[in-house]
Amino acid sequence: MRVLFLIVGGGIGGLATALALSRTGRAVHLIEKDNEFGEIGAGLQLAPNASRMLERLGVLDEIAKFAVYPNRLVWRDAISGKLLTAVNLSEPFRQRYRYRYIVMHRSDLLNVLLEACRASGRISLESGKRALTVEDSGDCARVCCADGATYDCDAVIAADGLWSTVRKFVHDDGDPVCSMYVAYRGTIPASQFSQGAPPEEMVLWTGPEKHFVRYPLRAKKLYNQVAVFRSYRYCEGSDDWGTPDELDEHFAQTSTEVRNGIALMDRSRRWPILDRPPIANWTRNRITLLGDAAHPMQQYLAQGACQALEDAVTLADCVEKYGESIDRAFLAYQEIRSPRTTRVQLEARAFGEFWHRMPERLEERNRLLLQRSHDDYTELDWLYGPRE
Repeated sequence: MRVLFLIVGGGIGGLATALALSRTGRAVHLIEKDNEFGEIGAGLQLAPNASRMLERLGVLDEIAKFAVYPNRLVWRDAISGKLLTAVNLSEPFRQRYRYRYIVMHRSDLLNVLLEACRASGRISLESGKRALTVEDSGDCARVCCADGATYDCDAVIAADGLWSTVRKFVHDDGDPVCSMYVAYRGTIPASQFSQGAPPEEMVLWTGPEKHFVRYPLRAKKLYNQVAVFRSYRYCEGSDDWGTPDELDEHFAQTSTEVRNGIALMDRSRRWPILDRPPIANWTRNRITLLGDAAHPMQQYLAQGACQALEDAVTLADCVEKYGESIDRAFLAYQEIRSPRTTRVQLEARAFGEFWHRMPERLEERNRLLLQRSHDDYTELDWLYGPRE
């Protein structure tokens, strides 16, 4: 099959890229390895830098139908429950960044993007197409799938995630890096809270080598919960670590509110916290990487999906600017995006270490947090503010 732009991967980044390219008048074909388009996981945070991109894609109004707008981000000590600091997300935040902070279900965002792609006459979508190999011919590329399908392309954009097949061809740096931390995630109905539904806040409780997060979804009928801890049983190559009994052990001495939340956690699946070190190059001629395929990051800044959306819009802008010179467009996209995504990757790692400080360093951290104003956004400007 001959296509102009082939996108490998039908997640948030891939669909956003298809939509962005289609809005420049280009025809796009997207393949997804699973038989259906869908997202694994529950809650998702969209900071103003993501909303800015969603407006560019023309879907922000539709997303508003599914969004919850928390009025504060609250940071508490996981052991004592004491308030450490907060970020006011209401009017001062909106005035500074022009957009409100959104939390929503991952599948709702994906479905909005999916329907927008299906409504476009320039985008074709195929599921059940798992890419196996990539061939680079300089001025074109070929992708071969497990079912024997072959795509000859003017350009390939890999949005196939943390375990990207295409990344191995562009830059083979082995498997992702495990941080020895693991996450349990899931949603619970508001009705399950014995003391009534919590307030309309995002709450983060941090303790030594652990944290717990909760925030509302879907008109506050659901609450997303995430529990993360460092496993002392981690062993490379083994899957017998980060188990539910460790979850209970780590959070046994936390505050009553945290323990009550942990008791409601789904224990059927856990997610190891993985990322990769930044790389200098993620483009090879007319093949480029996007989102987690290019710059997977730990979740502590809640920027994985946000950065993929920035990638999508920037890539389309570069393609529009350079026209038929796709290799030049891809290099320009990389040159624009790489410094920013590198910083986000590194800052996410550092922020995780700051959250999870051991007791001997907690006093220093907590003193810094207690001193800050709840309306002080200066440390967020580089991430959330408009870029020149």
